[in-house]
Amino acid sequence: MRRVLVTGATGFVGRHALGALVSRGYEVHAVSSKGPTDDSPEGVVWHVADLLDPVAGPALVSEVAPTDLLHLAWYAEPGAFWGSPENLRWVAASLALLRAFADAGGTRAVLAGTCAEYAWENETHCVEGSTPLKPATLYGAAKHGLHVVAEAFAADAGISLAWGRIFFLFGPHEDSRRLVSSVARAVIGGKRAETSHGEQVRDFLYAPDLADAFAALLASEVTGAVNVASGEPVAIRDVVQAIGDSAGHPELLAIGARPTNSSEPAVLTADVFRLCDEVGWTPPATREDRVSTTVEWWLTTLGETA
Repeated sequence: MRRVLVTGATGFVGRHALGALVSRGYEVHAVSSKGPTDDSPEGVVWHVADLLDPVAGPALVSEVAPTDLLHLAWYAEPGAFWGSPENLRWVAASLALLRAFADAGGTRAVLAGTCAEYAWENETHCVEGSTPLKPATLYGAAKHGLHVVAEAFAADAGISLAWGRIFFLFGPHEDSRRLVSSVARAVIGGKRAETSHGEQVRDFLYAPDLADAFAALLASEVTGAVNVASGEPVAIRDVVQAIGDSAGHPELLAIGARPTNSSEPAVLTADVFRLCDEVGWTPPATREDRVSTTVEWWLTTLGETA
């Protein structure tokens, strides 16, 4: 049985990856600075460690001796992460983790990248190996730099390495300051939800589905950069409208009430050929179904905390 170490296991994506890996037959070891979540699946072995500690992270990898590594942990404070110096700490911590993984005999690693590694023009369709890589933020540069170094190190160390570039997400446990969660919380609470005109086109993927896609990528033999997205472009206003409709309060939506960030591209989408044809993974349900499920989760969560 293959043994996988999952970092960021209590995060927005990581918590959903655990069950996906268990179902694929992995012996799953989860690491977090907080300990296990209440909804952790059976069979997961939990470890508490601060991966930014230059000793604790490598020591844990040595102790677990995983065959596989799914590295999702990173600094993700909404708004702040784009230019935070914490990105530099995570580059160093990630490389230390990968080196310890190689020393412990690990053979297969998948690390989380970002669409922010690409050069964003006003209209950008991101294709691995074709679209230029020119990050406009420290976050994007840190991720891209990590990928370049990690790939070179993996080649020398004999590690099979894939790099999953994440686009736009929504779903249960999302930070309340992000788009979908903030709109859902507002309309469920009977408040006006203000957004920009929402004509920007993006690629949204349900977080549990993204986690399953990462599990599939880990189980595959695919290497290099892979866009992990839905491949279904959608206008932001359509997603917002679906939230209002699912919550039963479309009248509370104030689309166009906020100004649009002039630096945001009009179109930012993903080519998912590698994910679908090489990894063999496609989203299992429609976006509308996933939005409805997310709204239901917020209804339950807000009801329990009211």
